[in-house]
Amino acid sequence: METDTTGVPRLFDTRLLADRRKRALAHHGDAGDFLLKEVTSDMLDRLSIILRPFPVIAELGGHTGGLARQLKNREGTDYVFRLEQASTLLAKEDNGLLFDPEFLPIKPQSLNLLVSPLFLHWVNDLPGTLVQIRQSLAPDGLLLATLLGRDSLKELREAFLMADSEITGGASPRVAPLPDLKDMGSLLQRAGFSLPVVDHDTLTVRYSSLFSLMQDLRRMGATNVLTDRSRHFMRRDCLMRAAKIYQDRFSDQDGRIRATFQVVSLSGWAPDESQQKPLKPGSAKMSLASVLGDKSGSK
Repeated sequence: METDTTGVPRLFDTRLLADRRKRALAHHGDAGDFLLKEVTSDMLDRLSIILRPFPVIAELGGHTGGLARQLKNREGTDYVFRLEQASTLLAKEDNGLLFDPEFLPIKPQSLNLLVSPLFLHWVNDLPGTLVQIRQSLAPDGLLLATLLGRDSLKELREAFLMADSEITGGASPRVAPLPDLKDMGSLLQRAGFSLPVVDHDTLTVRYSSLFSLMQDLRRMGATNVLTDRSRHFMRRDCLMRAAKIYQDRFSDQDGRIRATFQVVSLSGWAPDESQQKPLKPGSAKMSLASVLGDKSGSK
């Protein structure tokens, strides 16, 4: 596996990701990515319950810019800009910056809010990127992000592995390894965020066949960008066997197959003196026994 100049393994070919996203946007526009639309709606709902302004906002890797455009109309917003890997992902009316996924061109403490819909799972150095995001936020600034979790496309992963094993006697990486939900809270804490929150929602989408699912992934620009991927097209006999395995193992009574998308939501705040802090051990004014009732008879 390749590594970058800092020694971080390069799991993903991020230039290829940008190319795939450009092609998807050019061919299908906003209509191509139903999952991004679902996530954008959920992120706006989460922000609607936070009754405070965020004057300066950045959208990181939003692909279509749908979230950024809606945040421009949020009360208390002065400036919204987008960070994208390619200029063709930016519309003429966007305030945009090009960036390398591993290096964010943002001044320290310059943002009040950074949002990132369905991008961070493509980053090779996720811990390092979270640290950079934390440093870019002003005190009491907020990170709100969504990414795909480990259970996403588990059916597709299993079908491809079984087909490759049966037909070729080996396995080629075809579905990306994704972050584990249980690790995300500790990553936010290690990056220096306060009040970190991690939760998830599992969406099950049904398709007529594996080929319909793969077509949707192309429309999202979310096909295989692993650096260790095979540079050859999947053999037809392997592909047909994978489709059969998928149909046999993951279909409903009506014959339609299921595809799982685990959407992980992250939020964390840049530390600030105004935020609530946990009590120090031993600082409680009342003992637990006095609340529950001490039945031992001792005092």
